[in-house]
Amino acid sequence: MMPLKDHRAARLAALTAPDGWLNLVARIDLAPGTYPVGRTQAVQLPSGPDLLGTLDLAETGASFARPGAPPRSFEPVPDAFPQLRVDPFLLEIHTVDGIPALRVRDLTLQPAVTLRHYPDAPEWVIRAKWDSVAPQATEIAMKGGTAASVTVTNRATFQHQGRTVTLTPTHVKSGKPMFVFRDATAGETYPACRFLFGEDIDGDAITLDFNCAISPPCAFTDFAICPLPPPGNILPFRIEAGELAP
Repeated sequence: MMPLKDHRAARLAALTAPDGWLNLVARIDLAPGTYPVGRTQAVQLPSGPDLLGTLDLAETGASFARPGAPPRSFEPVPDAFPQLRVDPFLLEIHTVDGIPALRVRDLTLQPAVTLRHYPDAPEWVIRAKWDSVAPQATEIAMKGGTAASVTVTNRATFQHQGRTVTLTPTHVKSGKPMFVFRDATAGETYPACRFLFGEDIDGDAITLDFNCAISPPCAFTDFAICPLPPPGNILPFRIEAGELAP
């Protein structure tokens, strides 16, 4: 596992990176088709030129053409969605449950954020039981009232104050299972949920280091769509570890 100090430095760098969450300025739902994009166009941006160019969105991919220039394809990005830099923006085709949207980041912004944390809590570094389950399609709620379908293949189980706690990961990022959870610190922590990535999987065991729990993207921008915890991941006790609400 990465040392906690390094984890927090990497977390801050990712948030403030050009493809981070702090410079996101628009998310526009679209159907496949061809769209003029710009400050005064059908796909309206909050800044930039009146006509940035033309977006061609198809089920097989997307391309963008600046005025008078040939189209360029959006490029795949590991653990992210297809992106294309069109100065002064980074454009991204963001798809949730098969529904695409154009997500726009303003590269002229120089975002900054201060992250706050609970004091380090070694008691919240837990070696949990890691069980495989038959793949199960599950619908989860998303912040904003929509829903998405995920496939559950594992569960993590540990003991806390004499009770058995079972957490279900609903996503995978960089090969790590992601748990969306909420506990009784909600309000001190981001009210909707927090994210936690499992570490050091070895057979039937996994490490859950709640000191590394983070606020979701929707804590930092209105243009993110975040999953909410499945019912079993809503915990009635306090986990005083990890990020506090921004």
